[in-house]
Formats: sequence, structure tokens, C-alpha cells
Amino acid sequence: MTAREKFRAEAAKRVLIFDGAFGTQIQDRKLQEADYAGDLGLKADQKGNNDILALTRPEVISDITRAYFDAGSDVVSTNTFSANTISQADYAAEHLVAEINIASARIARTLADEYAAQDGRPRFVAGAIGPTNKTLSLSPDVEDPGFREITFDYLVDVYHAQAASLVEGGVDFILVETIFDTLNAKTAIFAIRRLARELGRDVPIMLSMTLTDLSGRNLSGHTVEAFWYAVRHANPMTIRLNCSFGAEQLRPHIQLLSRIADTLLLAYPNAGLPNELGEYDEQPQTTASLVREWAEHGQVNVLGGCCGSTPAHIAAMATAVAGLAPRPIPQADTFTRLAGLEPFTLAA
Repeated sequence: MTAREKFRAEAAKRVLIFDGAFGTQIQDRKLQEADYAGDLGLKADQKGNNDILALTRPEVISDITRAYFDAGSDVVSTNTFSANTISQADYAAEHLVAEINIASARIARTLADEYAAQDGRPRFVAGAIGPTNKTLSLSPDVEDPGFREITFDYLVDVYHAQAASLVEGGVDFILVETIFDTLNAKTAIFAIRRLARELGRDVPIMLSMTLTDLSGRNLSGHTVEAFWYAVRHANPMTIRLNCSFGAEQLRPHIQLLSRIADTLLLAYPNAGLPNELGEYDEQPQTTASLVREWAEHGQVNVLGGCCGSTPAHIAAMATAVAGLAPRPIPQADTFTRLAGLEPFTLAA
């Protein structure tokens, strides 16, 4: 069986469990500049460059990943949210992008195989690709609406390089996450499909949209429904909503996506909303009780946690949905569905 087939087979049995946040877990360890920089001799300050820890403090990333597997995760992501040449240029580390991705993927792969060998239950690794700090849909210059800092083709090359390194490191899937610009996501899809053709095999894609306000739009203006119609052609293995809000605020958007997406649905809420200090106070049992309601109503296939979530949150989720049936995937219809910022359905 391929990785896609194995994953779908497991998802047909039960609600699967993804991992939780890496960034806040790393912050909790109070690492210093020397921890990030190691002996790489980079010219820029590295504090805050979480991705480079795969090279300088791999045991930190390994410990966090192991904690999520211990909590019950079926899938973990690589700590590579900003491991691309655009984002790493801020740290003068763009030449290390391939090494970072391969190292992070191998950490997750080794642990996934270790846990699978212990109990025979498959564990999966998703290679995480973040949105970069550039946008193709919007101009950063208010005086020049047509200006773009990067081109479509350039971003395709950036994503292709990262995806290729993640696959080399042993990931099962590529997770394009925290999508604030639908056009950026299109370049990632294009890059991954090009990589799949080059490799002569399937490279399954997971897509994850993030909302910017309670109206349910991302930064480029697409509603959840319009976003789905804009990316459905990619045949994503999962469609996901992540970050943005806690489970309570994501509820209506999960309900909508659950009805229309003819693929597995992955929900990845924050641990509530941040307080005035930017910290997340929602307790694991609270988050777990909220996502259990989604599972009870047959609205999700996979559950995980974004900002502020911890291994305790993931363990509570796993316990809360144990024994509940996964969401049945809706039958695809034959209508023509298009998307501007809003969805448009052309009846047959």
C-alpha cells in the first residue's frame, strides 16, 4: 500500500490524531542564542529560528516529537514551517535549507518508525511547508498596488526545493499549512505535483487554510468554501483549518467544510484565544470537549492542535474521541463550482 492508501485505511477506522504546536513548545524551553546558532558560524542572530534547531539542537525537536507520539498522535509534522530560502534569508541561513529539511524529516521519520514497530499501528510524517513571509496576491506597497516582491515561478522553485528535501528525508506527505494567500498555495501545489512527476510516484498533499477574522476569510479574501473550490483540483489527502482561532470560533467553518469537502477533514484549532500577554490559557480538557462535539456530529476525520496546544492537549483529544466514528466523506457532485473571493456554482 502507498502512504496515501495506508492513511485512508486508518482514517476509515477511527478519528486520527495529529500533533500539536512546536513553536510554543520550543519557547517553553527558554533556549538562548547559542542553542540556536550552534557552531554553524552564521553571520546573523539565530534566536527565534526554530527550524535550525534540527541541526544545532536536534534532541529538542526529537523530545517534542516523542512527546506527541506518547500523547497518541498518529501523524506528526516536521519542524520546518520556515525552512525555505525566503524565510531563512532573514537569518543568513538560506544555504542550509536542504540540510534543515532533511534533518528534521529524519528526526520525525525515525521516531514514527520506532513507535510503529512497538505496537504495529502505522505512524505518519507530514513535511510542513509554511506560507513564507511574502504574498503573491497583495502588494506590500500601498502606493503601487501592482507591485509584487516575488514572482509565481520563483515561489514555485522555493517550494519545490523544500518539498524535495522533505521527501528525501523520508516524509509521507507534504503539508502546505497556514495558507493566508490562496495564490501562494497554488504555487505550492504546482511545485509538489512537479516533484511527483519527477519522482514518478504520488506525493500526497495536505492543505491547511488559516482565517484572518471571524467572517471566515483568509488574507487574500477567500471564504472557506471558495478556497476549497480553488484547490480541490489538487486532490488533497486532507483539507484543514489551522491556527486563526480556538475550537469555539472555528466551529461554523468546520461545519461548512465538513459538508462540502469530498476528502478527509483535519481540524487544528489553537488552544483558545490568546490573553493580553499573547499566551494561551485554554486547558486540555476544555479543548478536548469542544473537538469531541465535532467528532460526535461526524464532522472530522483527523484532530490536532495549533498555537498554544501541548502534548497534554493532544492526549486529552485522543481520549475524548476514542471509539467515535470518523466523518463519512461526502459524495462528490457533478456541478461546476468556481471561486473568486466567493464561491459560484453553475447548475448542470
